[in-house]
Amino acid sequence: MLFTSTLLGLLYVIFAVVLFSVLKVGLAPMLVIVIGLAFFQYYTSDKLALRAAGAKIVSADEAPELHAMVERLCAMADLPKPRIAIVNSDVPNAFATGRNPKHAAVAVTSGLWSRLEPQEAEAVLAHELSHIANRDVLVMTIASFFAMLAAMLTRFGLYAGMFGGFGGGYGGNRSNNNNNNQVPVWLIVLVVSMVVYAISFILIRTISRYREYAADRGSALITGAPENLMSALQKISSGITQIPQRDLREVQGMNAFFIIPTNWKSNMSEWMMDHPPLEKRLAALAEIAREMGKPVS
Repeated sequence: MLFTSTLLGLLYVIFAVVLFSVLKVGLAPMLVIVIGLAFFQYYTSDKLALRAAGAKIVSADEAPELHAMVERLCAMADLPKPRIAIVNSDVPNAFATGRNPKHAAVAVTSGLWSRLEPQEAEAVLAHELSHIANRDVLVMTIASFFAMLAAMLTRFGLYAGMFGGFGGGYGGNRSNNNNNNQVPVWLIVLVVSMVVYAISFILIRTISRYREYAADRGSALITGAPENLMSALQKISSGITQIPQRDLREVQGMNAFFIIPTNWKSNMSEWMMDHPPLEKRLAALAEIAREMGKPVS
């Protein structure tokens, strides 16, 4: 993860240098824009995720068993209790969000709660609490921010090329006599932004897969029963295949947050996936079980 994050950081530094030199954008305005957008994304991530999923915060009176389970796991993991939400969906899944352990929320779907045994649901919740403990929302916000900026600039550069934006060519000489011999600024920004977005897409997906492995391990360590998470993952994946495609499309925007994405059976290459392949997660959990001296079937 350190190596991947270092590559991502180096990529973003190069991206910023090119922006400053090519667009002649002052450092102060760029910092104001970048930091402002980053803070907005960071401080509203939990509200946006819960709203996007249609999750409803529930009290201990409304969901006593769920609250009791989360309280017990938080005590074991030495975490403050997050807000608890339920998504009224038959798609079996769960996710965690929030900028830090004190401002976090865990959501489960009604489909997951009805399908899993208590010990399996506990393992899933421990996985989500591990995301909170590891501050994964912060990690992924930082990792993805410049990738989103690169995507915006790619579109901006494309529109500028189509409609004659960005003025003249690179080098600051905008005379009609010389512009024909210069590379248009919009083209430089477009190419650089596309390259940055493509590389950062791969690196961010790599970090995201590592985060899922780490949360799986966290669940195994908190509960002391990796076999329960293995069973839960198998039930969730099996349950997703039985859900109508229309219902899956309604929640597919949350795939990056879910413990198992709704498109987990797609044929895309692993380097494009934000979750590890299910068989690799199960193999990693089986190895953890063996380390704990537990029998693995």
